[in-house]
Amino acid sequence: MSNPANVARWYVIYTKINEEERVDRNLVAWGLESFYPRIKKKQLNEFTGKATYFSRPLFPRYVFARFDAETLLHKVSNTRGVLSVVNNNYVPIPVDDEIVALIQSRVAADGFVSLNEPFKHGDEVQIKNGSWKGINGIFDRSTRDKSRVKVLLTAINYQASLVVERDLVQLAAA
Repeated sequence: MSNPANVARWYVIYTKINEEERVDRNLVAWGLESFYPRIKKKQLNEFTGKATYFSRPLFPRYVFARFDAETLLHKVSNTRGVLSVVNNNYVPIPVDDEIVALIQSRVAADGFVSLNEPFKHGDEVQIKNGSWKGINGIFDRSTRDKSRVKVLLTAINYQASLVVERDLVQLAAA
């Protein structure tokens, strides 16, 4: 009869600097379930204004892995690129399945975690950066490429729409 404590749980793996991807690959090679959440960062060229996107870890130096700590802790701890399994007095601390599932649910089709606020048609929003900073409006819709949104602006006897980068918009303070 198997001990209920000997079950696969999610744990947080602390990696060497810039070794998250290597750890993820190595854990998968061991046959373990691994989750390396990444985000897409945007950087604007200061001269041309052109956006460049690159991949960054959601949690720098951390990767999630699902394994039975009773039998595989030593193997995971000695995997190339791993510094340690996050622990308390040498006892690995499991992460609730719901937490990992929540982060996994935010992974978009492109493989990156989406951190954008979910706007609904009619939400009052405020532009938080750029030349339109501080302007309030009503969220209309996302554009086809999902990186820009359409915001309706209202002034006295005049209504206009504005298309801006999604990253520049936040829900307006109530």
